Amino acid sequence: MSERKEFWFFWPTRVRYSEIDAQGVVFNGNYLAYFDTAITEYLRALPFKYALGGDAAAGTDFHIVKATVEYNAPIRFDDEIEVGVRTQKLGRTSIVFELAIFPKGGDSVLSAGEVIWVNTDLKAMKSAPLPEALIAAVKARETPRD
Repeated sequence: MSERKEFWFFWPTRVRYSEIDAQGVVFNGNYLAYFDTAITEYLRALPFKYALGGDAAAGTDFHIVKATVEYNAPIRFDDEIEVGVRTQKLGRTSIVFELAIFPKGGDSVLSAGEVIWVNTDLKAMKSAPLPEALIAAVKARETPRD
C-alpha cells in the first residue's frame, strides 16, 4: 500500500449525502466513481487530452480490464477526502493506475485501489499501442515501471 508522499496528484472532494449507504458510510460502488473521476483529473493535470470516445483519428479508446478496491477505514458523510493517483506501470498497450484515498491533509490510507486500462482498436476489438502523447506526459511527471 502506498504512502501519501508517493503521489504528486490529488483530487479533493467532499462526501455528499447521495454517496452514503444506510450505515452512514460511502456506498461501496462509489469508491470506483471516485477513482474514475480522479483518473480523469489526473490525465488533465499531466496534461493529456482524453476525449470522450477516445482517439477518433486512431480508432482507439481505453477499456477498463481490472479494478480493485480495498476498504481500510470508513469514509462518512461530509468527510473531506483527497484521492491520490499515480501511474504505477506503463505497458505497450496498457496503463496501471494506483489510487489511494486520504483524509484531507492526512496520511492514513482510507481506501486503496488499482485500475488497469487497455488501449483498444475499436474496429478489431484488440489491444493497440498506448498513445505516444500519453506515454510522454506520464514520463515527464513520474517514473512508472515499464
